[in-house]
Amino acid sequence: MSWEDAFKARTDLARYGSNAIGLFAMALRFKLEDLDSVAADGVVDGGDDKKCDIVYVDTEEKYAVIAQCYLSTSPTKRAASANKASELNTAIAWLLDADLASIPERLRPSAEALRAAISVGALDELFIWFSHNLPQSQNVEKELKTVQAAVQTKLDASSESKKIKVEVLEIGCERLERWYSESLTPILVDETFNIQTKGGFELSADHWSAVVTAVPASFLRTAYRKHKTDLFSANVRDYLGARRSDTNINNGIIQTASQEGSNFWAYNNGVTVLVNDFSFDSASSKLTISGASIVNGAQTTGALGSVNERLSNVWVPARFIKTLDSDVVTSVIRFNNSQNKVTAADFRSTDKTQRRLREEMESIPAAEYEGGRRGGGEAVIRRRKGLLPAYTVGQALAALHLDPVAAYNEKSEIWANDRLYAQFFNEQTSARHIIFAISLLRAIEDRKFSLAEKAKTSQEELTSSESQQLQYFRNRGAIFLSCSGISSCLEIILGKKVHALWRLSFGPSTTPDRAKTYWEPIIRTISPLLPRLEIALKDGLKNRATIREALLTFASLVEATATGNADIYRKFRKVVVVA
Repeated sequence: MSWEDAFKARTDLARYGSNAIGLFAMALRFKLEDLDSVAADGVVDGGDDKKCDIVYVDTEEKYAVIAQCYLSTSPTKRAASANKASELNTAIAWLLDADLASIPERLRPSAEALRAAISVGALDELFIWFSHNLPQSQNVEKELKTVQAAVQTKLDASSESKKIKVEVLEIGCERLERWYSESLTPILVDETFNIQTKGGFELSADHWSAVVTAVPASFLRTAYRKHKTDLFSANVRDYLGARRSDTNINNGIIQTASQEGSNFWAYNNGVTVLVNDFSFDSASSKLTISGASIVNGAQTTGALGSVNERLSNVWVPARFIKTLDSDVVTSVIRFNNSQNKVTAADFRSTDKTQRRLREEMESIPAAEYEGGRRGGGEAVIRRRKGLLPAYTVGQALAALHLDPVAAYNEKSEIWANDRLYAQFFNEQTSARHIIFAISLLRAIEDRKFSLAEKAKTSQEELTSSESQQLQYFRNRGAIFLSCSGISSCLEIILGKKVHALWRLSFGPSTTPDRAKTYWEPIIRTISPLLPRLEIALKDGLKNRATIREALLTFASLVEATATGNADIYRKFRKVVVVA
């Protein structure tokens, strides 16, 4: 398949129009699985968007994307218009410079989120893209250089933003094809490395060969600093960073390398590296490898990349494996990431809770859950209908259980932090309850999308209430806050005390799509009240005290209107199961 074939196969993106090409590019570049949630947060709906089609801010991963998108209905060999690229200057001016009061309401939350992230130093990279499905050209590249200069000038004027790396790209057929090809191969780093080892030996079998040795830590540090997470392209996890904690494994690696370098080899499990080819001279102990992807040892490599002290006496156990057998590649990746438990809570797919949830999910029709791991290249290329992305599941559970702060601001921490993980993934968590939670999130995302689509249609005009709802939904974090708002009213909706929220579901055989239809009447009924939660969205959905107050006030409003909605609530009660 070409990238065009893969893009056309993503029928789920059709509803986003030209923005679909930008979302697809983001999936390839950042390995994003849940594009519906990305779109709900990042797509700027409507005509008066000031040339901003996508503004996506991820403060956990520390990057933001500003994209202008164009999707030709009849792609030709003609390049995309340079005028479309120049419109990014307009977008940047509005997002970074314009007085907030003058920014159209549909764009203002995006500008606020971007400026806030820059002001607090929450961004390391800013990506500015012109995404399209036509050939790339020098004319567009010339325009984008102007955009790059303008953006850099604006950021350099602020001390907080000087450290942000700006990347301005034309993403057309050529780059999409390269990114697509890279997503299919487990080895992205194709550099040739010459390594002076401590000696070693070779092994081989029918479908693989390997060399076992010890490599200088400086080799891993240099490779990581140059290639960053591309070095882990075949790994199911990236480097998670080092927190200052005695129990944190990455911080421990850094301390050992810095203070006990001569003991590092004895203390560390080492790294396993997939390579395209290698040659080993046992007489000189020189190893040459072409291509590299670390399938076990991401934490070791990333931690060593953070060490500034000399590493002249630090050696790391290492295995380098080459194979042309795709099944062997898959097995090497799988088994090298499941044999040893990582106590830093950076990898959950093998724990008993996730194993149980995967088994339970197998009995639910049209539902698929991989639990604890991102699905790799295949997951971002082809949307598997019924797949419940692990990160989104964690966010949905957090929002349903009244922690919209974690849902919106800590989606990775839900998996990496022991306390948060145990809060949402525990013995009470069931597959059917996950369906209950994520279907609420999807129903609210669909509500925002339907209002935005209605706003675009000239034949229909939004009512005053619908306009207020749409403007509320445009706020960053509003969808997760809405999940918590509706969850806070479940006793009112169900007409009885809910002793344990974990026990609620739609039964053992309700599909995710069917579950979403159960929520839709509730969402339509309660949506007019959701703007009352907006006070909790100030400063990026972070003030838990304000959120608690807003949820209490919201529940009071829902209770005051319960009599008029009694029939709708009564129908909903019939499909809710209390285990």
